[in-house]
Amino acid sequence: MEIFEGKNILSFMEAFPNDDACKAYLAELKWHDGFVCPKCGHEKGCLKKGYKYHCYGCGKVESSTAGTLFHRVKFGLRKAFCIVFEMSTSSQSLSSIQMGERYGIRQATAWYFMQKVRKAMVSSRKHPLEGIVHVDEFVVGGYEEGKRGRSYNTNKTKVIVAVELSEKQKIKRAYAKVIDDYSAKSFTPLFEQHISKDAKVITDKWKGYNPLKREYNIEQIPSDKGKNFKELHIVIHKIKSWLRTIHAPVSKKHMGHYLYEYVYRLNRSQSKKTIFHNNIVRMVQSEPWLQKRIINGC
Repeated sequence: MEIFEGKNILSFMEAFPNDDACKAYLAELKWHDGFVCPKCGHEKGCLKKGYKYHCYGCGKVESSTAGTLFHRVKFGLRKAFCIVFEMSTSSQSLSSIQMGERYGIRQATAWYFMQKVRKAMVSSRKHPLEGIVHVDEFVVGGYEEGKRGRSYNTNKTKVIVAVELSEKQKIKRAYAKVIDDYSAKSFTPLFEQHISKDAKVITDKWKGYNPLKREYNIEQIPSDKGKNFKELHIVIHKIKSWLRTIHAPVSKKHMGHYLYEYVYRLNRSQSKKTIFHNNIVRMVQSEPWLQKRIINGC
């Protein structure tokens, strides 16, 4: 199949002029390696009108959206593709309010689908950060007057972030994760999932990192009000600035998915040519995520 490449909105509209074009694209991806009936396991069938596969074994008819994150999209597949395109190729995406207004759907409907897109942006954890990696934490929820250092305010969401730097001290990749507190126990998942044990980790003097030195090469230096972690704090500032455009507070249980979206785009800043296609592939390969689970953030 010919995959869609680039960020040009006019080219995108020409490639996907209607819902059928989107269904055809999904069908090519879903059944690229052949058809296997999810009900009876039969491998023989035929593609019918509307890009649905008819199983010769049990007679089941399966659509190209079934069993994917496009399952039960009721506002039109082309609009769904447009939302994926916006979230993948833009520098900051749009809020659900803006997305709803742009495509003529309810804000809540836009939010639910955008959460599905974020679900597809979850890291595969196959490419841990390497080389020089800076690590720090921050909170989302506004400035706390008269308070310096780490905030323990339970109304704020705490986040730990790790940034991989190039030899020229440029930002290469990053990962961020919601944490419960500033303990080694809370820091450990980010390290285990996203940082290579061969990496040179540099962080500030916070005692919570001490237990992790048994497994990781960690150097602790004074933060000097962030001056020694300039690139890291650029990422933190951009995350906070982006979250302010959401137009509504992001709860702790949903914050992780917003972080997935941000780092997904950041880590693919050099491969924006295929980022939309890769995101569609992920959505096809992911299982349906129903409304109840979306609300619960799980």
